[in-house]
Amino acid sequence: MKPTNMKLTAKPTTNTLQIRLAALVASGALLAMVAPTAQAASDAHQAQGGMLLAQAAPPAGTTGASATTREKARNPDRGFAEDAATGSMAEIESGKRAQAQASAAPVKSFASQMVTDHTMASDQLRQLATSKGITLPGSPDRAHARQLEKLGKMQGAEFDREYMKMMVADHKKTVSLFEKEAKRGKDPELKNFAAKLLPDLQKHLQMAQSIEGDLKKTATGTDAKRPAMMK
Repeated sequence: MKPTNMKLTAKPTTNTLQIRLAALVASGALLAMVAPTAQAASDAHQAQGGMLLAQAAPPAGTTGASATTREKARNPDRGFAEDAATGSMAEIESGKRAQAQASAAPVKSFASQMVTDHTMASDQLRQLATSKGITLPGSPDRAHARQLEKLGKMQGAEFDREYMKMMVADHKKTVSLFEKEAKRGKDPELKNFAAKLLPDLQKHLQMAQSIEGDLKKTATGTDAKRPAMMK
């Protein structure tokens, strides 16, 4: 008989199995070693990305007033125009209220002049700002809005005292603002505008201080005449 041609597949020996098992164990150990390293690299990458985002993002609370302050610092002439416009709007609005709510004749007369003078100044400033591409505020700022709200709840002598107190404080700030622009302004037209209006604003401040002083004297005299039971 002819021998049958059969291919026999040799079975893996014990040694071969041990070698393969050792290789698998080794690869598993390698994976165990690589995994933490890869995770650590990923965490480091995310942390670095977070730091970059934190550096790129503006600090908390750097919007609104603080952002406006930075813009004014970069362009002081524009800042002057915006502050002057805000102040004039407050003078006009408070003056209109004083015409209706004040009781003393000097206060009403002063308020009427504030409305007239500041309306004219506001119109001039707005035209000047428009020619320079400056957008002025359309309403008083928060501080003036609170003052106007407070005035709205008063009448008579109480209103007179609070209004004139407000006028003295506001005109001190306004005179300082215009003096600074008249001396240090870079824009020739805005600088000239400030210099021309400064004498009128100084006069307004003197008038406000005089009227406020008279009101205090009147209040003190009235209080002194009251019976002891009423004080």
